Amino acid sequence: MARRVEEAEGLASEARATYFPQVDLKAGSSRSEVSTLNANPLPASAHRLQDSRRAGLSTSFEIDLWGKLRRANESARADLLASRYARDAVTLTVTGAVVNSYLALRANDAALALTENTLTTRRESLEIVRSRFAAGSASPLEENQAEGSLAAAEAQAAELRRQRAMAESQLALLTGQPNLRIPAGDLRQMPLPPVPPSGLPSALLEARPDIRQAEESLISANARIGVAKAAYFPSVTLTGTYGGESAALADLFKSGANVWSLGLAAAMPLFDAGRTSARVDQATARQKQALAGYQKTVHTAFKEVNDALVGLREYATADDAQDKRAKAAQKSLDIAQIRYAAGYSGFLEVLDAQRTANDALMAFVSTRQARLNASVDLFKALGGGWKDDYLTDSHDNTGTRSVLSQLAPGDVFGVMSILTGDKLAADVIAGNRCYVLLIPQAVFNTHILTNPKAVAYLSRLLLDRMRSMSLDIVGGQTPGAARSDDHVCLRRGCWYRRGRPSCI
Repeated sequence: MARRVEEAEGLASEARATYFPQVDLKAGSSRSEVSTLNANPLPASAHRLQDSRRAGLSTSFEIDLWGKLRRANESARADLLASRYARDAVTLTVTGAVVNSYLALRANDAALALTENTLTTRRESLEIVRSRFAAGSASPLEENQAEGSLAAAEAQAAELRRQRAMAESQLALLTGQPNLRIPAGDLRQMPLPPVPPSGLPSALLEARPDIRQAEESLISANARIGVAKAAYFPSVTLTGTYGGESAALADLFKSGANVWSLGLAAAMPLFDAGRTSARVDQATARQKQALAGYQKTVHTAFKEVNDALVGLREYATADDAQDKRAKAAQKSLDIAQIRYAAGYSGFLEVLDAQRTANDALMAFVSTRQARLNASVDLFKALGGGWKDDYLTDSHDNTGTRSVLSQLAPGDVFGVMSILTGDKLAADVIAGNRCYVLLIPQAVFNTHILTNPKAVAYLSRLLLDRMRSMSLDIVGGQTPGAARSDDHVCLRRGCWYRRGRPSCI
């Protein structure tokens, strides 16, 4: 995947290079023989052999009148971003696989610990049965049943050790550590994942790398339509040469040997048997395919999020139920052992209680693993999890929007945060493509705060914003409320988009 990203970076660099003229350095030397029998014969004193030496610079530059180069560069840049997002998608998938393998390992550890406890219990039961058999109060059947129950637990422990070794090998393969060894743990001791609140904004899906990849692929395909349509119009090329030409090499750089040319060429296709039209149709078809792929990716993302939410909720309920079942089965086993030791029941009752308790505990471990796996699935489905900052106000989920402020070109944000070290209280949303200059804290301290003009500008900026906030509090509205019909707006840290539901 990294090599594909490097290839896309090279293609993007090649596309950007078309904005600049190509300059070539040319040099040559030739010798020719002139005929004496042509229409213009040479004088008798002239040499039939003639030498020519040439050296100079030549350049050519295609003037992008119809946006061909611009759209090609846009397509290459989108392909580069798509390849990077594809790499991020693979990284997210591998991360999820590593976590799931780790959870499987810890589930095996928990099951193995439970089996070891079961082995201890059944060994004790076998000793009790043998003692009772020696005393004549137990039958050979009970002794055989106890031995069989112990052997079954030993076989179960061997199988769990095998599965653990395989899970550890899988982790070693995924992490690239062949000699990876993980000490034993217990899945039941791992912290439970946080339960996502209801009302997660749908904008969280935009963090998914597969959606961003599909979006960039759509942008690239749309730009290629423009490249194909540009072939309908004439291409204009600016050419030029400058250098020297002489018969002798020593005279090549003298003033009299200077030669130059400057030209403007235009080429207009008149007839190509429908080749350009076919290429436009191909590009349009690819754009429609990319659009369908984007729509499918978005629909799949919503389905995965919904499935993960349902799975996490239901597995949490099942986990609580299996926990109660396991505790009740353990109490029944304790009672059955006490009754058998006191002679009130047969060993068959103990065997049934042991089997029930073992099944209940194993089911509890399996459900706990499924619950943790569901949280991993939700993490992947949301493209990396969620933040509480994205939640809506619980008292208002109507989609009412309020713009805190709208930034113009050259505006700055985050000044108070970088001065105080506090987290930004609002989200900054780019409605269109833009360039943002990020200033590190160290550069801000050494270059910005030491400049009197910059300090004066920032002081005025903070004062104006504080004054505006005071007026908003008095007036009961935000400064951007009049422009709240923008396509993308902000309200209390939550994203809202016009024309579609705001939350998942």
